[in-house]
Amino acid sequence: MTTGQPGGGSIVRRILLGAQLRRLREAGGITREAAGYSIRASESKISRMELGRVSFKERDVADLLTLYNVVEDEDRAALLGLVREANVAGWWHGYGDVLPAWFQTYVGLEESASLIRTFEVQFIHGLLQTEEYSRAVVELGHPGAAKSEVERRVGLRMERQKLLVSERAPHFVAVMDEGALYRPFGGRDVMRGQLNHLMEVAQQPNVTVHVLPFEIGGHAAGGGAFTLLRFPESDLSDLVYLEQLTSALYIDKREEVDFYGRTMERLCADSLSEERSLERLRKIYQQA
Repeated sequence: MTTGQPGGGSIVRRILLGAQLRRLREAGGITREAAGYSIRASESKISRMELGRVSFKERDVADLLTLYNVVEDEDRAALLGLVREANVAGWWHGYGDVLPAWFQTYVGLEESASLIRTFEVQFIHGLLQTEEYSRAVVELGHPGAAKSEVERRVGLRMERQKLLVSERAPHFVAVMDEGALYRPFGGRDVMRGQLNHLMEVAQQPNVTVHVLPFEIGGHAAGGGAFTLLRFPESDLSDLVYLEQLTSALYIDKREEVDFYGRTMERLCADSLSEERSLERLRKIYQQA
């Protein structure tokens, strides 16, 4: 995934465009109902557009800009150009047969982030998994799935990993509960290969791996795994991603995001340093 890859950042562009449309509507004192009427849509459609949860039609945005009294050609051109960027399909749409809509959103956000911080309890994070380990995790989560489906899901995960070595690779910080390093998904050989890979990738300049050791006892993230995303665009606030079995939550309320940020800082403080984490990984590898 390089900076010029089609669809890169389209999810973020959609969110930014929606936020700008909301600000213009509110500045003009126009209700969502009135905005919806102007483009032959419902109030809920305007709400989804402003949240960046649906695609945009250039004609609809042009009509809304007229309603919001955006008449300067330069201003209109910039926003209509954002429509075209937001509607470019990302590479992940090619995996639509195995990629639920709620996770498509995350992949698009992950692709656009400048900083990804994650806490994992049971698994090695997907961006750090080997192909064999990933296959074992997919088979666990999708029992009875056809081999072709399993391979498609594994292929998607391997494609996502290109982000960490791309020209615009984010800084990736992974805090892992030590227990995740002992669960032998796929058997002993697969786990040894995974641990070896983890030691290698942890030495990349844009990747930081922390092990939260058993000896720390309890920790700040009692609710389980979560991911914090930060974006280079100043208009887009940090997001928290919480994955569930059949859906996901995206949290963007400032006070809640700040709480998760403080929790991540505590987890990093309680974890082993990068050097000691690498030593712990070597020890576990030797014992595996």
